[in-house]
Amino acid sequence: MFEQFSSGYYLGRLYVEPTDGDRVVMCRDDHETVNEQLYADGEGVERLDYPLVMKVGTAHLPVHGAEGVPERTLAVPEATLDAAGIRNPPTLSEVLLAKEEVASRFVGFGAASG
Repeated sequence: MFEQFSSGYYLGRLYVEPTDGDRVVMCRDDHETVNEQLYADGEGVERLDYPLVMKVGTAHLPVHGAEGVPERTLAVPEATLDAAGIRNPPTLSEVLLAKEEVASRFVGFGAASG
């Protein structure tokens, strides 16, 4: 779903579509898979529900897992789409997925500290 892009990001292509919800979400299974690949260290019981940080358009957004979202799709609130400069959704878009070190600067989650 994502490939190496730079020292701080992976690059992927996801469908970006508007939602009436109040936060950015993606398919729960996709979210857990990416979370496990990026943030898990393989030791003990690990949380797979940390928000991912994706750069969509001009904005870094915390992304959560949710039921009912199609695979390879980001559901983004209308106001967030406008603020990020995303035009004409739904559309297949390049999305940058922040690696843990970069993500921790945007979202105060504990993946880096365990």
